[in-house]
Amino acid sequence: MISPILVAAKNGVVEIVKEILNEYSLAIYDEDTDKKNVFMLAVEYRQLDIYNIFLRQEYSHQSIIFQKTDKDGNSAIHLAATTGPNQPWPIPGAALQMQWELKWYEHVRETMPHNIFTTHRNNQGMTSKDVFEEAHKTMLKEGVKWLTNTAQSCSVVAALVATVAYASATTVPGGVEKGIPLLRNTYAFSIFTISSLVALCLSVTSLTMFLSILTSRNEISDFHHNLPMKLIMGLSSLFISIAAMLVSFCAGHFFDLADHLQHTAFPIYAVTCLPVSIYAATQFPLYFDLIYSIIMPVPKRNN
Repeated sequence: MISPILVAAKNGVVEIVKEILNEYSLAIYDEDTDKKNVFMLAVEYRQLDIYNIFLRQEYSHQSIIFQKTDKDGNSAIHLAATTGPNQPWPIPGAALQMQWELKWYEHVRETMPHNIFTTHRNNQGMTSKDVFEEAHKTMLKEGVKWLTNTAQSCSVVAALVATVAYASATTVPGGVEKGIPLLRNTYAFSIFTISSLVALCLSVTSLTMFLSILTSRNEISDFHHNLPMKLIMGLSSLFISIAAMLVSFCAGHFFDLADHLQHTAFPIYAVTCLPVSIYAATQFPLYFDLIYSIIMPVPKRNN
């Protein structure tokens, strides 16, 4: 029969683990049939709160549990390098799952006391890094495919925005006289000039970010910071360039309306911009997930 403290550690029930250790400190030695103790199970099941208990609090003979290995010779760092018994991270997309797997593995490796298992090999002769690479082969392929598809679809939109923005930036409303725009002193012309320039610059920036993703090496280490940052920079530039393009269109078209129709322009612009706005809105969940995954220093699973 499995020990209650091991069950609590698997499920992340901090209160039960603390209470058992306070009342019966020898429970820290309990192991399951695979010779995994409470600390190793907390690492394997990605239970950050349970893991932190043993890092922040002092229990009798606590240092011993850090040095334990299971029946296959795996240390706690080896278990952090596996994919775990389930898919724990509350974040969509294989690429973001890979990022959080990397964060968890590196957090355990860096915070393990004394770094006692940095170069330890299990019974198969594999280090924790070898285990991570082997266990995440499928996730790596899925992450590369997900990133590639996302970058390809967004780069098409960025290229279209860049084309329209370039055409707008090189077309002066009202014409020019002796090289000077006739409408340069109007408020709408200033908005048109600035927004068209912003749309052109940021759409090219966005396109560059997405192309850099498509030409990336797609190594495991790239998923920690490099690729997610490129994706969020590309999406940020794309969203702003779309908004700037719409503002440029509205400002440039404003000159073509007769004075008595200008008060009806804004509802018309709102309807015209609706399809593009809907596309941007569909990408916002991905954008927010990217921000969330990047700002989380150590991932935490939902129990």
